[in-house]
Amino acid sequence: MSVMSPSLQQRPLSYANSLSAFSSSPRSSPSVRFVVTFTVSCCSLASPATSVNGNVDQKVPERNEIRLGLPSKGRMASDTLDLLKDCQLSVRQVNPRQYVAEIPQLPNLEVWFQRPKDVVRKLVSGDLDLGIVGLDTVSEYGQGNEDLILVHDALEFGDCRLSLAIPQYGIFENINSLRELAQMPQWTAKKPLRVATGFTYLAPKFMKENGLKHVIFSTADGALEAAPAMGIADAIVDLVSSGTTLRENNLKEIEGGVIVKSQAVLVASRKSLTLRKGVLDATHEILERLEAHLRAIGQFTVTANMRGSSADEVAERILSQTSLSGLQGPTISPVFCKRNGRVTVDYFAIVICVPKKLLYKSVQQLRAIGGSGVLISPLTYIFDEETPRWRELLSKLGL
Repeated sequence: MSVMSPSLQQRPLSYANSLSAFSSSPRSSPSVRFVVTFTVSCCSLASPATSVNGNVDQKVPERNEIRLGLPSKGRMASDTLDLLKDCQLSVRQVNPRQYVAEIPQLPNLEVWFQRPKDVVRKLVSGDLDLGIVGLDTVSEYGQGNEDLILVHDALEFGDCRLSLAIPQYGIFENINSLRELAQMPQWTAKKPLRVATGFTYLAPKFMKENGLKHVIFSTADGALEAAPAMGIADAIVDLVSSGTTLRENNLKEIEGGVIVKSQAVLVASRKSLTLRKGVLDATHEILERLEAHLRAIGQFTVTANMRGSSADEVAERILSQTSLSGLQGPTISPVFCKRNGRVTVDYFAIVICVPKKLLYKSVQQLRAIGGSGVLISPLTYIFDEETPRWRELLSKLGL
């Protein structure tokens, strides 16, 4: 028997409040009667919690392990595991059928594979401490809960956008913006705009905030692009990546219709960070590894030898070229050699960091000012003195 936590029991009430400004009358049809429905999912493993003003108020459940929630299936799951592996945080799962695993480099941390929406719900309930999911999922199921903190808001995969789309034909043919859609005279209390979506929190909130008064919503989990063609909806709100599927189904996005620009994020429970032993330290290490790896993507180390009378003279030549400044400036070291029994310095070794798009240009500039023996290698990590996101997190926590 599944158990619905009190925090989830509050959800239908919040939907009702969100929809109070909209008409609930379905569009009249001789053959079809379209009714707004909202689905509330039960979570069988959530810790008891109470909801106060939309935010969960509870103590941190007693346990010693730190728990990280990851997506259990799909592209998001595989991309998440690949990113962690690239950060030397490989997830070790003894049995692929099990939902719990470990990261050997992080002692006392458990990895729990869950549906993305359940990762967010269990962060709120206190059953998880950290999670990696899409920002759209955090926004939809977190619903602005103040206990959820974005630790890293740009993990650079899972890019998509939650967007409103309408048909390219019929009464929508010349409608190209949200403002024009809202001003269409067709939408009345008796004949509201019908929107099919799986995002039953974000979609009504967006419509209300943008002045669309006569709207009704129906829930659907897949194949939303077919709803307008079938005549059961006028528009859809769904995740869009390239937009190809929309175009192939004669749908279009409109100006002002993007609700959330999403990608994978690292999110945490504020209570866990401040109250559970070891969570803040583990978060610091995960964040530093992520930042160092993501910053190094597309960066290359360029090493070359250059004749010069002094390090200062070589530096002047290097810094005269726009592509050779590196992260903070070139590193210049003398190259010692022995000639006629004496140690002399005829060459200097220079090391700079160059982005991929400027790599060949940088090599050309180096050779033009006397560089030779140019060596190039990709970077794996770039560690700052302290990652800015760590300082931001401590500020959010009041630490």
